Amino acid sequence: MRVDRVVPNLTVTDLRRAVAEHSEVLGLRVLMDHGWIVTLGDDYGHQLSVMTRDASAPVNPDVSVFVDDVHTALSRVEAAGLDVVHPLTNEPWGVTRFFYRASDGRVINLGTHTE
Repeated sequence: MRVDRVVPNLTVTDLRRAVAEHSEVLGLRVLMDHGWIVTLGDDYGHQLSVMTRDASAPVNPDVSVFVDDVHTALSRVEAAGLDVVHPLTNEPWGVTRFFYRASDGRVINLGTHTE
């Protein structure tokens, strides 16, 4: 399994304000906007997501990790005995993902883009 991208997720109360602030301060532009999560980025692959409330999961993730094989990632999480807090799901926005809770309590969104 290969990790393709790691994106921090900040939970915010005012999505538009957060987008404006991080765009202005960091010089990032909107790459994706689903209304509840906005991913900002630049031409060098740096990305930051800001979100209010996840659209389908019971908790917000702290970080999103995109991999080339989400099924292998799930097997590794299960083998490590970690708690899956959002099951493997084919989301309507073109991502297959699941969340697990790390031993320190952080929630990790592991996913892959689907066709």
